[in-house]
Amino acid sequence: MQTMDGGCQCGHVRYTAQVTPEKAYLCHCKMCRKATGGVSIAFINAPKDQVIWHREPDWYQSSPIGRRPFCSRCGTPLGFDFVEGGANIDLTVGSFDDPSPFKPELNYAIESMLDAWTDVRHLPGHTSAENTKVIEMWKAAGVEPPE
Repeated sequence: MQTMDGGCQCGHVRYTAQVTPEKAYLCHCKMCRKATGGVSIAFINAPKDQVIWHREPDWYQSSPIGRRPFCSRCGTPLGFDFVEGGANIDLTVGSFDDPSPFKPELNYAIESMLDAWTDVRHLPGHTSAENTKVIEMWKAAGVEPPE
């Protein structure tokens, strides 16, 4: 287990969690796609008693069996939890300050996978720094572009 910090984009909601980074997974279910706006979502399952919310997130009951923590200020999705509880909670990998240690160990809800998005290594790539118009907008706003 490793202690890692995370939170929402605007910094309003923060947490510290004990996690096992090698146990992350991708969820491809339609509910998660709709809840996050992504083609899949990367989660890490953590013991609830090992997650400390420094500021409690807002919660949205996304189905009769599930609820999702999020920041109502910036909209960042922070995880998934079963309404009936349980010992663990899923936290979104992308909400951790440094998600680089995470490694997926499985795909969940593969019946809903969008095949065109499973391997994109063959596509050309561009760095953020190559988009000079966006870089100029950041600088005009008085801040350095994010990584």
